[in-house]
Amino acid sequence: MNENQEQPPKERQRGPVTLRRDRSSESTTTDQRLLDARGPSDWVHTDPWRVMRIQAEFVEGFGALAELPKAVTVFGSARTKPDHPEYEIGRKLGGALAEAGFAVITGGGPGAMEAVNRGASEAGGYSVGLGIELPFEQGLNPWVDLGVNFRYFFARKTMFIKYAQAFICLPGGFGTLDELFEALTLVQTKKVTKFPVVLFGRSYWQGLYDWLHDSVEGGGKIGAKDMHLLHLTDDIDDAVRVVQDAYRAWEQVH
Repeated sequence: MNENQEQPPKERQRGPVTLRRDRSSESTTTDQRLLDARGPSDWVHTDPWRVMRIQAEFVEGFGALAELPKAVTVFGSARTKPDHPEYEIGRKLGGALAEAGFAVITGGGPGAMEAVNRGASEAGGYSVGLGIELPFEQGLNPWVDLGVNFRYFFARKTMFIKYAQAFICLPGGFGTLDELFEALTLVQTKKVTKFPVVLFGRSYWQGLYDWLHDSVEGGGKIGAKDMHLLHLTDDIDDAVRVVQDAYRAWEQVH
């Protein structure tokens, strides 16, 4: 950035609303106000009205994404720096998915999400970002072609799954793990079918994969076939192949 140019103002999202400068410092989020049980009994009177806002989020998301082509949801850390090798991997992955004819869906934030959106956009693909209201500043990254901002995590999670044919996890934190295990649960219980879950980055995910195999499967908490729901790889072409194979299988039953 030219030294004479002003830095962009602080920004964060409150559902579809963008807050900047002093307005961006609001201390609570809509999810927090909904889920926090501590407080006066006026929730009895206010919570039923929140249903209307929740309904509106689903209607807005369904409307915005209804005509989305075949797509892959990709997750990864918002903390990944642009000069980190994982950023370049995300960029190449986004480009490869776009070249294979898939739109990419991310959480719309910085880091690995930005990298994937950027790669898809640079390759001429469809780049989607589904943002969320957070207590700290985080707007949609500039590589998002279609962006939808949500107040509620559960509405956003529905969109991640409903409009994707596969799920790829780059190295990430609690948010990535949350989405990973929710996707695995939905596949295991057959709420969604023909839906591969790819863990990209052996050095990062191998320990978790081994724990699932040795402790969770070994302890009888999941079956041997459940481990086959996960595909561990370091190769972009391999990840894209898994996605393509699953999509072909999905087409055969639809």
